[in-house]
Amino acid sequence: MKRRLFSTALALSAVASFSACAQTSERTYVPSTPSSRIGSLMQISVVDRGTGAELPIYRHRGEYWVAGRPGARYAIRARNAMGERIMAVMSVDGVNVITGETAGVGQNGYVFSARERSDITGWRKSDSQIAAFEFAAAGNSYASRTGRPDDVGVIGVAMFRERMPEPPPPPITPFPRRDEYGGYGPERERRSESSSYQGDARAKAGAADSAAPAAAAESSGNLARQSAPSPSLGTAHGRRETSYVGKTTFERAQSSPDEVVRIRYDSRENLVAAGVIPVPPPPRWPRPAGPSPFPGSEPGYVPDPPSRY
Repeated sequence: MKRRLFSTALALSAVASFSACAQTSERTYVPSTPSSRIGSLMQISVVDRGTGAELPIYRHRGEYWVAGRPGARYAIRARNAMGERIMAVMSVDGVNVITGETAGVGQNGYVFSARERSDITGWRKSDSQIAAFEFAAAGNSYASRTGRPDDVGVIGVAMFRERMPEPPPPPITPFPRRDEYGGYGPERERRSESSSYQGDARAKAGAADSAAPAAAAESSGNLARQSAPSPSLGTAHGRRETSYVGKTTFERAQSSPDEVVRIRYDSRENLVAAGVIPVPPPPRWPRPAGPSPFPGSEPGYVPDPPSRY
């Protein structure tokens, strides 16, 4: 299935990354039920391409996490849940997966038709090729190798609704007035034309006024990137694969995203150590039977012991 690219840049923004929190000790173990998809406009999941399974998504202290396996290829699976086109600007490790730029929400993205589902499997190299997403050590990630290690370990999807064309206003029909001869004279027609022209001028002025705040919002939409320590797992620039796309146009309904999904990832060992993935306590085996203080419980008195001879 072909994907379509968005080719017009808007306001720039960035998705920040934060460091993992240490696990706090708890007396009672409460098992969590991880989900596999998150998102409202689009359902986002991470797929292990080796097994075809969607990785469990764990929620820990307000953030979503998945556990990756070093060397495993993965895909970002997106399902458009709406009955309209949605554009998704995707980033991995703080890098736009299409352009390779340091990611911003105003950059190029993939356009999904209504109810469409597709797997984004790698860094876009051309209209026909990608370099596969592959879990690897943070130092071998594409972001680190290109001098951008601060946001390694996070997947981001910024979603935009499409601006729908507004229907044209109904024509203004002036109330007719009869001239002194009982008809509709040329002066009345000239007045009608003049009124219509002034109405168009006012409409254009109103459009210019409404465009000014939008331009101001675009210029002030840049957000400062927040640095964070690099997790131990990142996404490498994997082997080349065939993947075709086409191009289309898409006008966003607004410059800021309608929804942003962020999924952090690391190795399972690190997530267990950080308390993201809860581990049940070891099972309690039944104690072996020991000497019983009342093995017989028969009534009576203490008998004599048997004789030795």
